[in-house]
Amino acid sequence: MRKETPLPSSSVPGGAAPPLAKFVSSCFEKKPLFLTLLALTFVMLVWNLPPYYQTLLSSSSCSASLAAVSNITSLPLTASPLPLKQQKLSSSPKPDPNKRVFHSYGNAAALFVQMGAYRGGPKTFAVVGLASKPIHVYGRPWFKCEWISTNGSSLRALAYKMLPDWGYGHVYTVVVVNCTFPVNPNHDNSGGKLTVNAYYGDNPRKFEKFTALEEAPGSYNESKFHPPYDYEYLYCGSSLYGNLSASRIKEWMAYHAWFFGPKSHFVFHDAGGVSPEARAVLEPWVKAGRATIQDIKDQAEFDGYYYNQFLVVNDCLHKYRYAANWTFYFDVDEYIYLPDGNALESVLNEFSDYTQFTIEQNPMSSALCLNDSTQDYSRQWGFEKLLFRDSRTGLRRDRKYAIQAKQAYATGVHMSENVAGKTLHKTEDKIRYYHYHNSITVPGEVCRELVPMSAKNNVTMYNNLPYVFDDNMKKLASTVKEFERKTIGDVQTPQPAHINIPRHT
Repeated sequence: MRKETPLPSSSVPGGAAPPLAKFVSSCFEKKPLFLTLLALTFVMLVWNLPPYYQTLLSSSSCSASLAAVSNITSLPLTASPLPLKQQKLSSSPKPDPNKRVFHSYGNAAALFVQMGAYRGGPKTFAVVGLASKPIHVYGRPWFKCEWISTNGSSLRALAYKMLPDWGYGHVYTVVVVNCTFPVNPNHDNSGGKLTVNAYYGDNPRKFEKFTALEEAPGSYNESKFHPPYDYEYLYCGSSLYGNLSASRIKEWMAYHAWFFGPKSHFVFHDAGGVSPEARAVLEPWVKAGRATIQDIKDQAEFDGYYYNQFLVVNDCLHKYRYAANWTFYFDVDEYIYLPDGNALESVLNEFSDYTQFTIEQNPMSSALCLNDSTQDYSRQWGFEKLLFRDSRTGLRRDRKYAIQAKQAYATGVHMSENVAGKTLHKTEDKIRYYHYHNSITVPGEVCRELVPMSAKNNVTMYNNLPYVFDDNMKKLASTVKEFERKTIGDVQTPQPAHINIPRHT
């Protein structure tokens, strides 16, 4: 083995000091300690300047000396790799000017954005989130699930993905990942976590891994997947946005708390539409355990369809999958109604063989009111005075629906296409909903056009549409108001200022 000969203290013939020693001596030998520290501070300052200030070094004689010393001290002790490196660089082929290079910076959309992950039963889990729409429309991303137990064992399963937003997504589309294992991965209740591999495409080596859900030891409770459930009926609301009327929210909540009865619960999703006034009228129902308000305003960071309402309804489906017998989906300007004295329990018993049923709407005017001098409209509720229904027939109108969530894997805004079981559509004789479109965002008084009393018995043309008188909802107003007073007490909302309402002839 060859040993390197150590350099003597003076490697220059005649015992002369090396250039480095000369430099150090000339710069520091006769200087006071203060000046030495000052010089070192200056050198450190220049060293940390941005690159375009480094030209200052070239104008300094001291830095020129440093460069010379650097060249001397960088000489190798044995071999000389620098000339070889230069030779290698000089032998590299010149880049082809016709070879174009594409430089990427940043990411346009995330591979997966998780909102929630839930058990769908003893062997299944659902992970609900958003994903880059172009990847899922034009690529072939896929998922793989793994359960890692706290006792060290693990179990893997392929995942099944669903895209339930019907192609309406923008930058992001909704993805529901179903993980189904051959057995309950936490059968011994020792706890563990569900991890998901999200793959960019066919390449199995390019993926992102994340922990979707964790279960603490002893927390698994299989009884929650079997009746009786906590509620008979659950309401899953879409994203609430815009300037919502606190008065309309108050009326809607009181009516449906009465309609669905004490074994019901309401889940609202605040995407910026629950103002302090609207929250104030909902808060008594929250305190009574009848309602939950979830803050989803952060969804605005991810451009999906209509405040990500498809994401919201799917998260609610799986979060409360075993919370109720039936889950209802409709909006806060829509009122469920039972015609001909039908009872809700008997209607749903009749529909029990179906996984879901859709509900036909009665479209109402959100502006027309009777010119009745005996009525004080400023003290009446919206559905108490908006009494004119669009009478056109044979049109395809949006429907809302109810579903037995335990038999659904994903859902939509108007119905689900991912269910096990049958769907019933012909329900108009049993159940309907009144739709007061856009009334929820009207500030102040909703009566904006008064029609003569004769309109009760005639067709009224308004904006080239025919309307007929329909007071079915008005007949329920006093009952609902009394129910509200007995249940949560008097809840006051600001009364709209008096305005002159134009008369429609």
